[in-house]
Amino acid sequence: MNAVLSDPIRLGMIEAGNRILMAPLTRSRASADGVPGRSTATYYAQRASAGMIVSEGICIAPEAIGNPMVPGLWSQAQIDAWQSVTTAVHEAGGVMAAQLWHTGRASHPSVQPEGQLPVGPSPIAIDGLTFARNGRTPYVTPRALDAGEIPQIVGHYASVAANAREAGFDAVELHSANGYLVDQFLQDSSNRRSDRYGGSIENRVRLLVEIVVALVDAVGPGRVGVRISPASAFQDMADSDPHRLFDHVVRVLSEHELAYLHVVEPGIDGWRDARFERTSPIDSGWIRARYAGNIVAAGGYTAESATRAVESGIIDAVAFGRSFIANPDLPRRLIENLPIAEPNRETFYSGGDEGYIDYPVWDESTVRV
Repeated sequence: MNAVLSDPIRLGMIEAGNRILMAPLTRSRASADGVPGRSTATYYAQRASAGMIVSEGICIAPEAIGNPMVPGLWSQAQIDAWQSVTTAVHEAGGVMAAQLWHTGRASHPSVQPEGQLPVGPSPIAIDGLTFARNGRTPYVTPRALDAGEIPQIVGHYASVAANAREAGFDAVELHSANGYLVDQFLQDSSNRRSDRYGGSIENRVRLLVEIVVALVDAVGPGRVGVRISPASAFQDMADSDPHRLFDHVVRVLSEHELAYLHVVEPGIDGWRDARFERTSPIDSGWIRARYAGNIVAAGGYTAESATRAVESGIIDAVAFGRSFIANPDLPRRLIENLPIAEPNRETFYSGGDEGYIDYPVWDESTVRV
């Protein structure tokens, strides 16, 4: 038994029934106009035993979209569809946060309104391929945002956060990780600006702070989480002085009434950077030395390592991602040391109900291991 994981925890204004959270997972089951699919309510309700569900990334505007078939929350049709999801989760005894997402340069004209260029802090392209409307294709060089456009983006975050509350979400999470727009502004490999949003660390962190303030104003203190990935190189992310940058990020976030800080641990997808191996890794332990609030960690945890981390006080809860796909009853399996089923990767983004709502709860005669 991993009893500590079953302990309830208060995350700001959110009462989580246990310390096993469902991490955001893109599943590409929305309609072309960003409305969650017909089975989305079933999918999330099946997983309502999580201490809290963090939704898949929800785009804040048509220009924020980076991949086909991802949901939004700017229209009434989207709000109504998400309300059916949160109602189902609440009726199943769960709580749910909406992860708010702007992909920035990690997009492609084929998924942008009128085929326009995606935007970013600077005209620097990601080296690699993205999921475009007609399959995998190279990233393009983004259009650099004008400083005068940034208040509108901050406003989109605030209005969509208000929409999330209207749709019944208990909290919102700002996606400031994994090489998407806010992370692009933070790190100097993607931000070469010379205005008030670039150059110094304080300037590069400015957008993050402006959005956090707007979100807290929109939904209230204790209902905003922030996700960061200080050690991730995904989507060409790097910084010339990551320790100093994220020391400032964490200390600034400490000044706001967040529900939690969501940290992506080093080593996701097998990646580790020698910079962090030679010095101190920017992991949840490094963050804990600088942040006294709730820390939720994600990345390669098992029941045993999660139990040790929570018992040590380094983190307060653990977010599990892919394990939740094939294990709708994952908290029970982790707490009781039951077998963990493996998901079918071919159905991660395939659309339809296969590999989405057809995974069984634990049963010795049917579980797939």
